[in-house]
Amino acid sequence: MEHDETGCQAAPEGPILCINNCGFFGSPATMNMCSKCHKDMLLKQEQAKLAASSIANAENGSSSNTIANEPVAAASVDTQLDTVELKTIFEQPACDSVPVATVEKPKEGPTRCSLCKKRVGLTGFSCRCGNIFCGTHRYSDKHDCPFDYRSAARNAIAKANPVVKAEKLDKI
Repeated sequence: MEHDETGCQAAPEGPILCINNCGFFGSPATMNMCSKCHKDMLLKQEQAKLAASSIANAENGSSSNTIANEPVAAASVDTQLDTVELKTIFEQPACDSVPVATVEKPKEGPTRCSLCKKRVGLTGFSCRCGNIFCGTHRYSDKHDCPFDYRSAARNAIAKANPVVKAEKLDKI
């Protein structure tokens, strides 16, 4: 009764759900939307403004603000549904004086065993020495592997188990 007399509205008793029915809670600061829906709405408005300004620039013929390598965004805004459809069109630079460098990979032959030259394909075994071997030569003793397994194991154990020394205690 007091609220009707003073004209003040009472705060809602429970939390407000997002108006987009996404299942999260909204707040009056974000127009009763959750933070994600509010951010998406602001992003769509920003893109619509950008698209409208780029269309206006294209119609006026002033393309001084656009860069040749920058993608041009065109949008169609439907006022009845308040939706924005964006299409990105990538334009090639107009100048032919800039050569485009393409790096071609050298053609690799079939994978072969480093010792007997047998084709191994996808079933090859790579060793720690960096070579690929067949099933017969995959073990280090079969291909005279130069990798030092003993020092590698010592270094791994030393890293896993650091030396811990306790401070000397004073005798009472």
